[in-house]
Amino acid sequence: MKYIGAAIVLVLLSATVIACSGERQNPPFGDPAPGAERPSENPGESELRVKEGVDDEDIMNQRDEESVGKDEWDAADKEQLIRDKKDALKSGEGVLERTLRVVEGSAGEVHLINLPGGREQAVLAIPREFVDGETALIVSLHGFGGDSAHQSAYFPLHERVNSQGFGLLLPNGIQDSLGNRFWNPTDDPCDFGKSCEDDVTYLTELAAEARKIKDFGAMYFFGYSNGGFMSHHMACKGLPGLRAVASLAGTSYVDDSSCEESAAVSALHIHGTEDSVVLFEGDKSGTEPASGGQSNFYLGAWEMAERWSRKGRCEWPDDLQPYSAMDLDRYVPGPETRMFRAGSGCAEGIEVELWSGVGSGHAPGYDDDFVDALLGWLFSQD
Repeated sequence: MKYIGAAIVLVLLSATVIACSGERQNPPFGDPAPGAERPSENPGESELRVKEGVDDEDIMNQRDEESVGKDEWDAADKEQLIRDKKDALKSGEGVLERTLRVVEGSAGEVHLINLPGGREQAVLAIPREFVDGETALIVSLHGFGGDSAHQSAYFPLHERVNSQGFGLLLPNGIQDSLGNRFWNPTDDPCDFGKSCEDDVTYLTELAAEARKIKDFGAMYFFGYSNGGFMSHHMACKGLPGLRAVASLAGTSYVDDSSCEESAAVSALHIHGTEDSVVLFEGDKSGTEPASGGQSNFYLGAWEMAERWSRKGRCEWPDDLQPYSAMDLDRYVPGPETRMFRAGSGCAEGIEVELWSGVGSGHAPGYDDDFVDALLGWLFSQD
């Protein structure tokens, strides 16, 4: 079983650099544009419980009682992960080699997709049993500072390629001046002053190349943090063949105007209420549009669910209650993940859900149960 994996090293190190330098590295994990300051605190736990219809305090009390044990585990795990990262750097392995090493033996076929323009090759894993026109394709997007190998270590979807019969595409964002890979989830390919790469065009062409290799059926996007921002944005752009999108700890900008024009897709937004990197309640701190007219604001978790519900003509009442709860985050005792589903009125084939991790942070302690739940939801959107 693979737990947090090397991706958390980048989460921890990037957060440390930001805090110590006094300068914001944009967009860390899908942060707003330069100049926007975050609120100093997250919303109170009692406020979140009221909005979610959660009237018991057992989960939060248990989390407080066990916080010391979690912190001790975090410290030891961080040291080990840093050692692992240093060993990987010393080995001289590039991201492609590391990704292939992670996924090798987990699929029937592994292909490398190379597009013109100097972008790194993307890894495409194909199951042993393939049905033309039916086998699904999942595109998995890493967070800021991560890469396809880190994404696979944190979310080992490749381990299910053969058993559940789907294709898996693992691309990489380009690097900024500090070597951090990122995605640009905006309509301005030169946003953030980092690069003029158009990630929408890149990912669209990459998916098209994958379809030339195999006749895939429905396509799904899943992204973490900055990759979650990008997944939401790809859905807003109306990517052909996209059936559903899922995002963990990555939301969308208020001014993503393409979301008002594209066709609806099924959407799952997963977010921890204690996320201090991409805030559960969204970032409302900016007052002026950034350069190019892009807003500094990003939406909160409930606003994301409401946006997709409006697009899908679904009802999302203010007093919506969870229909179920799951115990997915090993850092938080009990069934911390409250599951909300849009009500009646959705367009045919559209479903919108919010999984709210009460007490979960930016990098929850997920393992196989989360992978099973995620794939179960994605593949239910047929």
